Amino acid sequence: MKMRITKHGEDVLKKIAKSVDYDEIRDDLPALLKNMWETMYGVKGVGLAAPQVDISIRLAIIDVKPEGKSDKIVMINPEIVNREGSVTEEEGCLSVPGLYAKVKRHKRVTVRALDAKGALFERTGTGLLARAFEHEVDHLDGKLFLNHLSLVERLRVSTILKDIKKNWD
Repeated sequence: MKMRITKHGEDVLKKIAKSVDYDEIRDDLPALLKNMWETMYGVKGVGLAAPQVDISIRLAIIDVKPEGKSDKIVMINPEIVNREGSVTEEEGCLSVPGLYAKVKRHKRVTVRALDAKGALFERTGTGLLARAFEHEVDHLDGKLFLNHLSLVERLRVSTILKDIKKNWD
């Protein structure tokens, strides 16, 4: 079942999501993840955090499809344990549809989290995966990619944002 994606300005996107007790969500997790994957793929996204579907818990999914093949990553209570280098590239967000801006992120990012089965893992990503790790963890910390823009950039995109908000559902 496709879920409604929350949009810029909604309170759930501004709050720090609460940590997940895996045992408490274990039974509901498969259905929630199925719906999140369907929602993300339905809008051609590469990542989706639970707050983006109005659930304020520390859960995010990512599939950047390296070489066109699916590589589904489920992150429960993710934390970034290492960041290296920097790169500035254009970024967008499902919660701010239609708006893209250049954002400085790290080139190489290592995240530690629980997977869908509750097992602890660490994974290092570069390129789009590194960007996705930081982007989704930001969502869990109540931040959007817009928070990384300079004041001048924020002012520039604010007029664009006003225009595109008119077309949001």
